Amino acid sequence: MKLFLKKTMKMISSIITFLLFINLILMAFLVVSSKASGGEPQAFGYQLKTVLSGSMEPTFKTGSIIIVKPLDMKEKTQLKKGDIITFKVGPDKLITHRISSVNKSGEHVLYETKGDNNKRKDLDPVLSDNVVAKYSGFTIPYVGYFIDFSKSKEGSAILLIVPGILLLGYAGVSIYQAIRAIDTKSKDTDPTEKTA
Repeated sequence: MKLFLKKTMKMISSIITFLLFINLILMAFLVVSSKASGGEPQAFGYQLKTVLSGSMEPTFKTGSIIIVKPLDMKEKTQLKKGDIITFKVGPDKLITHRISSVNKSGEHVLYETKGDNNKRKDLDPVLSDNVVAKYSGFTIPYVGYFIDFSKSKEGSAILLIVPGILLLGYAGVSIYQAIRAIDTKSKDTDPTEKTA
């Protein structure tokens, strides 16, 4: 029973160490990636976008992150009805809505869009040049709050420092326990110790 308990504790210890390490790597990636791109984090040609409103519920909830694929000029003109796109509405504002219809006028393509939770279509059609990306079909609920937090100076510091401190603290405790176990074992097996 004692051996089983020791093995279980060792396995739990290994899992905790692994999770803390993965958390540190993930937080470092999110912070560095968002700082490097000047906005949303990206990896392997995809970007993470935070859902800031409920206009696309139930497809994605507010606070979720969605993974989108940036499009080149040719791809921007080949989208179809039902595609979910991210597009510019001003210099600093992006919206992600579903295409409800496609209108072609010569070389220009205009997309009428609508949020799944909205009753009416968006007022202005979207010029294909203003399309930034297409939704990949992958969503992670509520993680967007953490990404938004990681963009702030305080968030960057906390999300990098706290997992690092936890990992170092846990490593310190593990080292202390290992030294105690070695000391106890060496006292138990010390041949110079006399028994009465």
